[in-house]
Amino acid sequence: MSKFDELDRLVEEGNGYLQTAQVLKSNISKPTLADYVSKRNMERVAQGVYLARDAWPDELYQLYLSNRRIIFSHETALLLHGLMEREPAFISVTVKAGYNATHLRKRGVHVYQTKADVADLGVVDVKTAFGNMVRAYDRERTICDVIRNKEKLDIQVFQYAMKEFMSGKDKHVHRLMTYARALNIEEHVRTYTEVML
Repeated sequence: MSKFDELDRLVEEGNGYLQTAQVLKSNISKPTLADYVSKRNMERVAQGVYLARDAWPDELYQLYLSNRRIIFSHETALLLHGLMEREPAFISVTVKAGYNATHLRKRGVHVYQTKADVADLGVVDVKTAFGNMVRAYDRERTICDVIRNKEKLDIQVFQYAMKEFMSGKDKHVHRLMTYARALNIEEHVRTYTEVML
């Protein structure tokens, strides 16, 4: 198999994306990568990340590839879990307190910061609409975040998310309450869930 064949395979496996790190891991040199990117007319979408010209761009995946510490949350996590009717006006992420997120805010991303001891609470791998894996909070953690930030949320978005979550077969109320305790919002969460159960 030639180097270009190997790179074609990586692009196929990557759903149209090619990352410098995975190329180097496959013992293919940077000059070969540069030649391949040029000859295949690939677009550089982030540092060390290239997109095939016939692939669909995936904004969430591209953001994740260039910012591995982010966790998609709030409205974006609602969308990823099917708890939102329409695409949000902006991308929402959560990072650990102290993370310099200026570059994300400049791109119009809504950034929430949280304490390190609860930052990884409820993190799961989720597929985007384009089939790429990103890190996001699970449904229960997302509902906790939505309840905690209810005043900043469109009331219709909030109501739809709560209704869809509470009527879903795959909800885990015990997990929801465990997260609520860890996030110090147990009473608020109990109020909303008791009304809807």
